[in-house]
Amino acid sequence: MKQCISDAEELDWESFWQEKLKAKGDRQKDWNKAAPNFGKSARRDGYHTHLVERINPQADETILDLGCGDGNISVPLAKRAKFVTGVDSAEKMLEKFDMKAQKENVANYKTILEDLTRVTKDNIGNHDIVVASRSLNNVIPIKQTLKNIDEIANKYVYITLFGPNNWRMEKEFYQYILGKEYNEFPSHRYLFNILVDMGIYPNVENLDIGRPREYSSVDEAIESGKWRLDTLGDDEILKLREYLNDVLIPNPETGKLSNPNDRADWVLIWWKKQ
Repeated sequence: MKQCISDAEELDWESFWQEKLKAKGDRQKDWNKAAPNFGKSARRDGYHTHLVERINPQADETILDLGCGDGNISVPLAKRAKFVTGVDSAEKMLEKFDMKAQKENVANYKTILEDLTRVTKDNIGNHDIVVASRSLNNVIPIKQTLKNIDEIANKYVYITLFGPNNWRMEKEFYQYILGKEYNEFPSHRYLFNILVDMGIYPNVENLDIGRPREYSSVDEAIESGKWRLDTLGDDEILKLREYLNDVLIPNPETGKLSNPNDRADWVLIWWKKQ
């Protein structure tokens, strides 16, 4: 139901966030099923390296990584920090986390199998830094989750969300090729205003990830995880293949395929605790 607002101060940004998410019917993902191939697209664009460098923890600091996935952020952070606690709701992701940590001789960590919305100061204690890397985009009870995060953090909070240009190819495919409405995730502006309503005034930065994603083949582009193939019919997947054949441009030197509109775009929202 649309809100009738006469004063901008009356805007309920959490309600707008929730309505936007509920309209996005394909927002849920089976992360246990996604675990085997998780992280491949990020390795193409260097997201993890950029974020770890930006956080740059000190050797005496403890970190809580909410929605830690396979440890691509947690493990590099653990090499710099005193201790890292990773929380994720997908058991398969945490198994990959353990394998990654063992392979890189990282022992100063622990993992917890739990939904990040259930993590509070009472059940996990305080940590110097709280990181929610690309893990809040789907959260319905966003204000309470942010409140929990702020209470847990002693020093800093770092959150990343989808940027405005993250889905340009997907929008084109759905709207102009399939003739379907493309429902986006709520943008970082919603989260910013929710935080302001909570009395938190965060910093907002765009993470400069760099070059467009590259693929060895159209098949690799299709299987990249960004197209949610489980929501497409066989005919639509054929159209997707035709679309990618048309828009992906081969690099004459490397043979890799790319498109300038297929570029990772992430916004970093962070604040220092008072």
